[in-house]
Amino acid sequence: MKRVVVTALATITPLGNDLETSWTNLLAGKSGIAKVTTFDATGHDTQIAGEVKDFDPTKFMNPKAARRMEKFSQYAVSASKMLMDQAGWAIPPEEAHRAGVIIGVGLGGLEGIETQHKKLMEAGPGRISPFFIPLIIANMAAGMVSIEHGARGANICTTTACASGTHAIGCAFSDIKLGRNDVMICGGAESTITPLAFAGFNASKALSTRNDDPEHASRPFDKDRDGFVMGEGCGLMLLESLEHAKARGAKILAEVVGFGASGDAYHMTAPPEDGSGAAIAMQKAVEEAGIEPVRVEHINAHGTSTHLNDLCETRAIKKVFGAHAGKIAICSNKGQIGHLLGAAGGVEAVFSVMALATGTIPGTVNQLSPDPECDLDYGASGPRQKQAEFALSNSFGFGGTNACMLFKRFEA
Repeated sequence: MKRVVVTALATITPLGNDLETSWTNLLAGKSGIAKVTTFDATGHDTQIAGEVKDFDPTKFMNPKAARRMEKFSQYAVSASKMLMDQAGWAIPPEEAHRAGVIIGVGLGGLEGIETQHKKLMEAGPGRISPFFIPLIIANMAAGMVSIEHGARGANICTTTACASGTHAIGCAFSDIKLGRNDVMICGGAESTITPLAFAGFNASKALSTRNDDPEHASRPFDKDRDGFVMGEGCGLMLLESLEHAKARGAKILAEVVGFGASGDAYHMTAPPEDGSGAAIAMQKAVEEAGIEPVRVEHINAHGTSTHLNDLCETRAIKKVFGAHAGKIAICSNKGQIGHLLGAAGGVEAVFSVMALATGTIPGTVNQLSPDPECDLDYGASGPRQKQAEFALSNSFGFGGTNACMLFKRFEA
């Protein structure tokens, strides 16, 4: 089995259109959540979101190419260019068949579906764009990134709701570990801030309706949490076999040491109240790394600000880590960026690696009234300086799907 390392990171988030800005604003406790500007949300129960701001795809591609991509694909291609720039490397033609792309997307081009359906209803089938299907299918993010960088290895989209990005990283890790590929661009991308998405999530009572206070609407682990706030963006990382990274003189940011996936086998949208499904995924990630649970010092929690997730995730952490759970520095980024759905796991995995690389663990904002049943260390006081050795990144989704990645501070 090959060792797998992280050699580059990139994000586009509601806190900034690059990793440096996003990370700086995250540690500063800033919020990317505000009133929706993408569409007129009047009449919707929820009117707030974590939108990506002032994003210009033509900084990364020509206008014609941008018009032939939905926003989630634009984010993926743009982030991939920043990723490879940071890596200081381009895929050589002779290595193309050993370099792949796996990007998780939860819902795909929902905005395009809504736009083209309106055209169909108003003007008939003759007005539908010939690019409609290629625009909206979820695997186009991975496809366009593959085309952009000449990656001819595995080209895959994982679609597992809010665990999509984490499953993508886990599959990429497995591919390299097993020797199928040497290099993988992986993570998650999503952009579904649309009228239909809002109406659908509101119908299921999943979103916060704290419209008068957007910055404090997403409240992970807080007693008064009332639902998640939708976000959008992209988080990608470059994974390589250790041999490949060393051969090209890459800067190594962290090592990937464990991946755990599980199913709740319980309910369409609700986790089991004992957190058992999430616990299985965390336990598997720790077991693959071959370490004792007490060595995990940081968890980037799924932490959605919904009643059941935060309670069940807390119980799952206690189930896996026992008495050590209270000593783990936990955080949820969703209070500042919202829930990026299929992109959440990608962005949060990037932030987990940043925590290891910089020795700074982000805090969790908006814990104004601590929930007595969510009684672990979530970083309510802000970022913490800690040279953690291992960091776990959690993602859980509708359908009872769970995925966890375990990263290690790199040691040669």
